[in-house]
Amino acid sequence: MIWMLPLTLCVFLVIRKISFKIKSPLFNPLVISVIILIPILLLTNTSYIQYIGNVQIINDLLPYSVVALAYPLYELIPQIKARWKSIMIITFIASLSSMITGVCIVFWLGGNTEIAASVLPKSVTTAIAVTIANSQGGIPSIAALCVILVGTLGGIFGHQILNLVKIKSAPARGLSIGAISHAVGTARCIEVDYNEGAYSSLSLVLCGIMTSLTAPFLFPIMVFIFNWF
Repeated sequence: MIWMLPLTLCVFLVIRKISFKIKSPLFNPLVISVIILIPILLLTNTSYIQYIGNVQIINDLLPYSVVALAYPLYELIPQIKARWKSIMIITFIASLSSMITGVCIVFWLGGNTEIAASVLPKSVTTAIAVTIANSQGGIPSIAALCVILVGTLGGIFGHQILNLVKIKSAPARGLSIGAISHAVGTARCIEVDYNEGAYSSLSLVLCGIMTSLTAPFLFPIMVFIFNWF
């Protein structure tokens, strides 16, 4: 199955090159690549375990790609220092809002505590989300799926929503997308505007830290409140 890794890379690179010409947020390289690869794996009778085992090197490189997103921050250190209080408040509120809304939706739709714990960390990177979900009694695979869905939706529709509500400030746009759509949204921000990408990277990191610190305290309180009512 040595063809899996070259195939995956070729599909993504070709789709990415096409996306530069089409310039449509709906033509997301990650989404389109998955849509193309799934039928190929089904036709070749390749299981998910076989596939993921042969492309493990891509997963191993993900942490380094997230660290690489910190580079744009270096060039904006003076601006970040001048706005650090606002940035901390914004990301803290964004982190709490993301967790609270996700858990509330699950309970209102009749979901149980296990599903709520899985959805709780939906707006942080996969590695953090899986750890948080597992520690709160959630299902890691569902947590990972939620992260992928939220990131993809934010990468596709994030800028359209911000344009609709007429938010034009690069720091505001970057912080909002990074807080909700983590690395996928940040990658899209970098493509659109370098400053947006820098602030999105910062938001991604801060929200990941804040979610990790507050989730163990916030989730039991929310479960208690919903069980009480």
